[in-house]
Amino acid sequence: MNRKKSIWDVFASVKLAIIIISLIAATSIMGTLIPQNKPLQWYTQEYGPNLAQFLLRADITNMYGSWWFLILLGLLSTSLLVCSLDRFPDTWQQIKTDGLDTPISRLETMNNQQEWRSSLVLSPTVSALAAKLRLSGWNSSIRQGIGETRLFAQKGRWSRLGVYLVHVSILVIFVGAIIGELFGFKGNVMIPETQQTGKIYTASGKTTIDLGFTVRCDSFHLEFYPSGMVKKYKSDLTIIQNGKEQLQAAIEVNSPLHYRGVTFYQASYEGYQDFMIKVTNKTSGHSKNSIVSYQEKGQWPQEGLTFGVVNAEGIGPAVTQLKIWFSDDKGAPSVFWLNSGETATIVKDSTEYLITGKQMYATGLQVSKDPGVWVVYFGCGLMLLGLVVAFFMSHKRVWLVVKEDGTGVTVLLAGSSHKNKEGFARDFNDLAEILRQSTVTQDII
Repeated sequence: MNRKKSIWDVFASVKLAIIIISLIAATSIMGTLIPQNKPLQWYTQEYGPNLAQFLLRADITNMYGSWWFLILLGLLSTSLLVCSLDRFPDTWQQIKTDGLDTPISRLETMNNQQEWRSSLVLSPTVSALAAKLRLSGWNSSIRQGIGETRLFAQKGRWSRLGVYLVHVSILVIFVGAIIGELFGFKGNVMIPETQQTGKIYTASGKTTIDLGFTVRCDSFHLEFYPSGMVKKYKSDLTIIQNGKEQLQAAIEVNSPLHYRGVTFYQASYEGYQDFMIKVTNKTSGHSKNSIVSYQEKGQWPQEGLTFGVVNAEGIGPAVTQLKIWFSDDKGAPSVFWLNSGETATIVKDSTEYLITGKQMYATGLQVSKDPGVWVVYFGCGLMLLGLVVAFFMSHKRVWLVVKEDGTGVTVLLAGSSHKNKEGFARDFNDLAEILRQSTVTQDII
């Protein structure tokens, strides 16, 4: 029994909680400074083989999922739970205590107290005080005794629970994180334009995750500043499930796509040495979409057309202009420059053709599913509420004891607050002045 009690006392100690929180903060800083979930080769190049092996074996490269970090979180959760359970009975007693039972001797020793004589008799004095309390926002309870009457009023008694809301919110956030870790996933995938996939790769790149549906990259768009820096890039995606298109959306950085709890973030891109050429017969409306490699031929047999990209210019690896070769095998071929993504009109044998060309890209997507995220959000909201209650609200109480003796009626006013005592002292003095005036008083000397 003594051993159990000592263990309970250890976890109920605020010092232990501070030590654990300090360790979590220190390790979190380390996890921020050291990039997480990189390949071993990357750590070897950055830190050398010996330190890289140490980081890997100590799970510092996957710190937030490591056994020792989870133990720290478990210890913090246990400490918060024990601290709350250890102190809650006293707090609950303060909330539920009937202030009318407070001894007069205790009221007389409070820092905030005033006493005066009323010019009214007992009953009118009590009525006047109760009315002024109510007008001042204090709903009082009254108890009559022999030769005296007591009034008790309080505000914000539930504010004592603010710190417990914060404790509970931390535990809720931990639960949400655990749900996300156990039932969620994170990965990435590169999808070339016009292609689709139903699987993604984990961060390690060694295993795949089946999404349960298919995502297709319909097109990829890249824009540049005049200086040549990339301005923005976005992807047009289509979600396909059971053979039917369910959702189409354009995503870019900070504007992801959400579908059935899975989120797709625009993360990167990759340019190919292939080009997407679209040729449209303006008269018939028929079109041909082709992917042709650099300086290789593409064909549209039904129209008797041959075309390709014979030269290209751009910014770095990104092609912004294409030199198109276009022939119907009936005359001299057409050779012209075309800005990427724009359309040119070519006439062959009295037929107009619309030609559009661009470099082919693959969109790089980060994919995540976190079923515990709403639990985490709820925990954050609960924490915010708890912090507001804990720091900006307080439990305020006032007592009035109205006594009748042979010379008249005496009023004793006392008050206390468990926080912001200086602010309460000012409010108490203002309330005392209001109550004093309501009984047309004469100060006791």
